Amino acid sequence: MSVRGIRGASVVDSNTKEAILAETTTLLIEMIQRNGVEFQDIASIFFSLTDDLNAEFPAIAARQMGMTDVPLLCMNEIQVPGGLSRCIRILIHWNTERAASDISHPYLKEAVSLRPDRASDSC
Repeated sequence: MSVRGIRGASVVDSNTKEAILAETTTLLIEMIQRNGVEFQDIASIFFSLTDDLNAEFPAIAARQMGMTDVPLLCMNEIQVPGGLSRCIRILIHWNTERAASDISHPYLKEAVSLRPDRASDSC
């Protein structure tokens, strides 16, 4: 069994607890459902936020979904001039037999611009 990464990103409408938790939950559900992930197979999850989002820790959304035994880490994304604002990025480390090429990496809303080569994975 290998540890594979599932990558995803989305954009939040506003810097509020409710908006951050809602969009994080939406993105996590999309990542998990598309790939058939079981919580017990998640090694860890990294969350990053652009510096304009600081009203809540996105990891709380994972805890609210029942991921109580999964190590979670929140961090700031580097500030790149002209970069996408109000962006949440997630990297799930997943224990799986699936090949890396068979994993779907959703980029939602304006975050599609981060990986146009993954447009077929996106909503």
